Amino acid sequence: MRSRERGSASLVCLGVGLALAALAFGFATAGGLIVGRHRARNAADAGALAGAMAAWRGSAAACAAADRLAAANGGRLTGCRLAGPVVTVTVEVLTGNGLKAAAGARAGPVQSVRGGPGEAVDLAEGDRGGG
Repeated sequence: MRSRERGSASLVCLGVGLALAALAFGFATAGGLIVGRHRARNAADAGALAGAMAAWRGSAAACAAADRLAAANGGRLTGCRLAGPVVTVTVEVLTGNGLKAAAGARAGPVQSVRGGPGEAVDLAEGDRGGG
């Protein structure tokens, strides 16, 4: 080995190490966003269901219930709307790397695909509402 080539492998190893570190950082960031999105969906679903349960008491009560459940699931309620018996919420959570993930959910009473709220449909009989 020539003396002027001495140490060149160290630079290659340093470059490979930095590339691997950048790749690991990218995967960690993506993983944090995926986990954050799932947490936001869970918080939004819980908030929407809680809001729908309290919808009969009015918009303020429905949104307060949605806010409590979203917070209990690690989220922050950023939007809440009551349209009839249906509650629509948006929630955001902070991920482990300081970024925000948001999700929305809607909940209300179950209605038949074929008819109105008074018509019962037995989904166990194979009718999945597809036609």
